[in-house]
Amino acid sequence: MDIVQVVPHPEAELLARLRQVPLQEQPEVKIYQQALISLECIHTNCLHPPQNYIWLAELRKVQELRWSLQEHGLDMFRLNGFVTYTVREPNGALVDYDLYPPIIEESFEADGTVALIINDGMHRVFLARSEWVIPQVVYVRGIPKEYPYYAFPRPQGWEGIDLLPDNPDKNRYLKKCHRLRHNKALYRNFQAVFRNVGGSRSSLRK
Repeated sequence: MDIVQVVPHPEAELLARLRQVPLQEQPEVKIYQQALISLECIHTNCLHPPQNYIWLAELRKVQELRWSLQEHGLDMFRLNGFVTYTVREPNGALVDYDLYPPIIEESFEADGTVALIINDGMHRVFLARSEWVIPQVVYVRGIPKEYPYYAFPRPQGWEGIDLLPDNPDKNRYLKKCHRLRHNKALYRNFQAVFRNVGGSRSSLRK
C-alpha cells in the first residue's frame, strides 16, 4: 500500500469527535455524548466479539495497513488518538482515511454479564490477538440502555470463530445474532465524523 502521508491527531480530538457520533437512522441522537470514554490497553481475552467469523481478505488488508503504518513510525495498536493517512490509489488519486483504535462498549446482558463488546475493529482486535499484543482501544461506558450495540456478544467468546475466505452470505450464514429485527436502528454512524471509515479500502486489495 502506498501511504504518502500520515497526520496524527491527539486523544482530546478523538474523544471530541466520538461524542458527535450519531445513530445512523436517528442523527439527532449522539450516542456517546454523555458517555465515559477513555483510551485503555485491554487484553483481547477480556473483549467479546459479536461476529462469528473473520474474513481473511479483510484480515490481510488490516495486516498490510499495520505494516505500512510501521514504515511511517506508527503502531496501529498504540495510536494515542487517531491518524489520518493518505493513500495513492492505483489510478494516481490521493485519498484520505481516518483510523482510530477499536471501539469497545460496555454492554449489560440479560444474565447479568457485563460484556466488553467489540463495536468496531473486529479484524484489528483479532490481529492483535494473533500477534500476542494487548491493544489500545477506545473504551466506552454509560451508553443509554435504550441504544445497545445492535448485536449480542458471542457467549463462547473467541472460541470457534470461523476463518472464511469470502464474506459470507447472510442468508446462509449467521454473521451476528441481532438484538432487533430492524437492527440498523442501532447502528453507530462513525462515517459522519471520520473520513472513509465505513467502506472498503480498494487500495489494500493487493
